[in-house]
Amino acid sequence: MTMQMTAVGKSIVKVSVTKALTAAGDYAAGDVLSESATNGVGTAWTFSGMARANGGKGQILNAWVKCETTNLTPRLALYLFNATPTSELDDNAANTALLHADLSKYVGVIYYQAMAEYGGDSEASPSPTTLFPIQYQCAVADTALYGILITLDAITGETAGDDITVTLEVLE
Repeated sequence: MTMQMTAVGKSIVKVSVTKALTAAGDYAAGDVLSESATNGVGTAWTFSGMARANGGKGQILNAWVKCETTNLTPRLALYLFNATPTSELDDNAANTALLHADLSKYVGVIYYQAMAEYGGDSEASPSPTTLFPIQYQCAVADTALYGILITLDAITGETAGDDITVTLEVLE
């Protein structure tokens, strides 16, 4: 959904990415959530269209995460970069973000409150410790941001193939 803000010539846009988690085993606190547990095959969460032009700037105003598994209660964190990070990207592997080698790409981190559900998908909103807006600038030849989603608590109720969706609300 796009809502035009004609007074300042900018748009509020919601950018979502969905991945089917491998979930080959229970997640420990600090594990990466991704689509492949095979060493070197997992990928960053790619939020395309975060700017109108390559190298564009914007602000993240809000963020949500939803998982199709019910009754999950972990807290999560999303590390964001303006280029693919060298940190761990494989599912169920211990998180290595934020690596010193990724500092020049680093945009910020969004901490989520504990997930909850009321008859449907588990979902979480940002923790009050995340200060919005988060300013970002895409890489010179790109309009995307790249993320690493991690657990802050162990997860034992996951199912292989579960979809998890991260949505960022941005002012571009």
